[in-house]
Amino acid sequence: MPISQLQDQIKSAAARGAKLEIRGHGSKAFYGQTPSGELLEMGGYSGVSSYEPSELVVTVKAGTPIIELEQLLAQQGQRLAFEPPRFGGRGTVGGMVAAGLSGPARASMGALREHVLGVTMLNGSAEAMSFGGTVIKNVAGYDLSRLMAGSMGILGLLLEVSLKVLPAPKAQATLRFELGQEQALNQLNRWGGQPLPINASAWWDGALLLRLAGARAAVHSAAQALGGELIEAELAAPFWAGLRDHSDEYFLGAARAVEGGAKLWRLSLPQTAPALSLHGEQLIEWGGAQRWVATPLAANAIRELATKAGGHATLFRGADKSGGAFTPLSAPLLRIHRELKKSFDPQGIFNPGRLYDEL
Repeated sequence: MPISQLQDQIKSAAARGAKLEIRGHGSKAFYGQTPSGELLEMGGYSGVSSYEPSELVVTVKAGTPIIELEQLLAQQGQRLAFEPPRFGGRGTVGGMVAAGLSGPARASMGALREHVLGVTMLNGSAEAMSFGGTVIKNVAGYDLSRLMAGSMGILGLLLEVSLKVLPAPKAQATLRFELGQEQALNQLNRWGGQPLPINASAWWDGALLLRLAGARAAVHSAAQALGGELIEAELAAPFWAGLRDHSDEYFLGAARAVEGGAKLWRLSLPQTAPALSLHGEQLIEWGGAQRWVATPLAANAIRELATKAGGHATLFRGADKSGGAFTPLSAPLLRIHRELKKSFDPQGIFNPGRLYDEL
């Protein structure tokens, strides 16, 4: 797909006063506010533009499936360390950046936005713009590149993304501990202050799973020191993959609850936030910083609870989004968002209302 074709579609929409819904493979159509506008499909704009394994940098077109990119990286013993969800293999690189979602290793390896080195995009006037670069030590344009992470496509059409990649760990081990929620959080906080190769954690239904990753000696030593039940790699790998892709038992149960009228919320909290007493099953990741709950509770109740705990709540899945998918912005922040939208997309063409109704 030539860039000129995308530019023509943007110019045509601007001339007609139409809106555009940016879509890769539609794997995250459920996320954020309800999509609207004429389809601007990016699935055909795919491929790896450049890859320098020795430099730990890859530049890839926005419509490229994440799984295809990861297959290429795996051939060189490398990976996307932030483990973005792939949603059944349909997730694309552009959607990955626009949604800004990270997987189980986020607490130890950093969020998606921290791995974005540069982007090329089209603004609302169909002009090509480039920010950042392909060198890890080059910080020019970083802020604008990373501004695209989690923007839900409202600022422009991503064409290419340059990403930092990392070597796959030499060894991994998964340990299981029988602990209640409060016990698990206390233990995670204690471990967090120690030099342990903890790569990911997940607590659900009275069990805490811990993934260690790194040098073989470090993983072996930590596993011996921590104790717990060692889970065989053949069982552990599918669990972490299911957690990453939201296809494991918890998320399948949450999907059924949503069909029955509940909502799946994603709470972003300080790691030290206490155990929460909520109506609905909880799954806790990132050492306590990310907490999922499928519940029929009203949006204002969930958001008030998250605010009191020092964080915020996002409606991840749910039929009723009248309360907004994302935490309402304060007046100063909303003003900043509006100015950014106006700067990049003055006619409001891209993904109208997908992040907030006012944008």
